[in-house]
Amino acid sequence: MKHRDDDKKETFKILPLITQMGLVMIASVGMTTALGIWLDRRLGTSYITVILFFVGAVAGCQGVYRLVKKICRDEDGKDDTVSKKGR
Repeated sequence: MKHRDDDKKETFKILPLITQMGLVMIASVGMTTALGIWLDRRLGTSYITVILFFVGAVAGCQGVYRLVKKICRDEDGKDDTVSKKGR
């Protein structure tokens, strides 16, 4: 089975986008968890970290969703799904 050059080019175009999605998730979860740990130590509690971890996970998912939605837009600013239905 031969791989075409077009497949390799497409892979290298998508790789930075996948990396960016991972960084968005890691940054949002990491920052909110670090804030939660700091607040727990400062206030003497033990539950703020867990709450902020889930808040960061939701924020990360939302950030990845927005990134994917932005990538999937046409040059016209319309979603691909909308333009495909009209064809």
